[in-house]
Amino acid sequence: MSAVKPAILVIDDEQGILETLRILLKNDGYDVETMQGGKAGLEALKRGRPDVVLADIRMPQVSGLDVLAAVKGQDPEAPVVLMTAQASLQSAIQAVNQGAFQYIQKPFPNDYLLEVCRRALEHRRIRFENQNLKSEVREHPAAGGAAAAVRPIGTSRRFVEVLRLAEQVGPTESTVLVLGESGTGKEVLARYIHQLSPRHGGPFMSLNCGALPESLLESELFGHVKGAFTGAVRDKVGLFAAARGGTFFLDEIAEMTPALQVKLLRVLQEREALPVGATEPIPVDVRVIAATNRDLEEEMRRGGFRSDLYYRLNVISLRLPLLKERREDIPLLVDAFLQRLAAQRGQPARRLSAATLEAILGYDWPGNVRELENALEHAVTVSGGPELELDALPERLTAPKPQPLVQERPHANPTLDAIERAYILWVLQAEGGNKTRAAEILGIDPSTLYRKLARYDVRSD
Repeated sequence: MSAVKPAILVIDDEQGILETLRILLKNDGYDVETMQGGKAGLEALKRGRPDVVLADIRMPQVSGLDVLAAVKGQDPEAPVVLMTAQASLQSAIQAVNQGAFQYIQKPFPNDYLLEVCRRALEHRRIRFENQNLKSEVREHPAAGGAAAAVRPIGTSRRFVEVLRLAEQVGPTESTVLVLGESGTGKEVLARYIHQLSPRHGGPFMSLNCGALPESLLESELFGHVKGAFTGAVRDKVGLFAAARGGTFFLDEIAEMTPALQVKLLRVLQEREALPVGATEPIPVDVRVIAATNRDLEEEMRRGGFRSDLYYRLNVISLRLPLLKERREDIPLLVDAFLQRLAAQRGQPARRLSAATLEAILGYDWPGNVRELENALEHAVTVSGGPELELDALPERLTAPKPQPLVQERPHANPTLDAIERAYILWVLQAEGGNKTRAAEILGIDPSTLYRKLARYDVRSD
């Protein structure tokens, strides 16, 4: 990468676009070179290696896809952003399959383009750092701690904001609360924070607070002394003691009972824990990172979570976005998961067909990153070829989606006819399309219902 200013090469066949982008990017602190046409762009690539390439996809003689191929042949880690005034899903899929960082449609807001360039540079930096870390691990297998702090995958704006805050809080001793739905990567983020901290040489302990009953969870957390209860035949060291000098990740913290919340509060306030059956507390030297998929403020209002514990935990809060809220990260995650699966199985990395990538990009991923990883493992397991076809994905990703008769978002001020039409369709939908039964519920003759359906241009099926 450039030593002083990041270098951006802009390739387009319209001189006006080139001049506009040159001024915009230069004012934002970039070293900008512009080339009119794909052929001139290829010549510029022979002379140097830009950090980011912006190229129009539709150019005579040499297209943006040709430029993309040339960049990847010269520097596989260089991000290429393709621009077009005639966007289509097929061309977007083709661009992503061939390694484009992003695909944007003209005209675009200036701020949006600058944000894309910043994310592209961040992506390049992450890949560069990860390569160095992997090389260091290969050369020094025993090296640990900060050298192993591989950054979680993602370059979308919302995800990068979370990572930047994690990198600020990582070197501190502050307690952290990680929020986010199941599968968004809360433990991955917690491990990253641990690796960035001065405690990286110590243990990283993890416990799901909802996986154990209260009596067993208390013993696991704080330990117990011999004879504390039936079956306690010897002293047991709790995880708070075992994590000394390191980090303790408490997942699903909202599942803790009020009694255990009180004991956890004492750990955070007094830095000591009382084993079950003991009379003397033991010192605690750990950093706590807690996580939950629940709304803790709502739990406090309901009386299910202590407010004093909440404020002790919520020193720094990080909220992970849903995967569907950062779809632009999906190709990066797919690539990383396929590479990991290939390494685990000693096989060449698979690739996705265009139809498979389209299905993956179009799915809403209610299980988030974890569901994506599991879906790819399923596809790799059931498919024997080098390319993962659509039928290798779990059925839920490829099943046709039912179209509701009634739109979910009506107009703010609908007409009386619109309300009547929506209500008729809602009743029809509830009755599985049975018009006789729907007419009975509506309190009208079937002939009246048929006239209304014709009036509202509703098909008979």
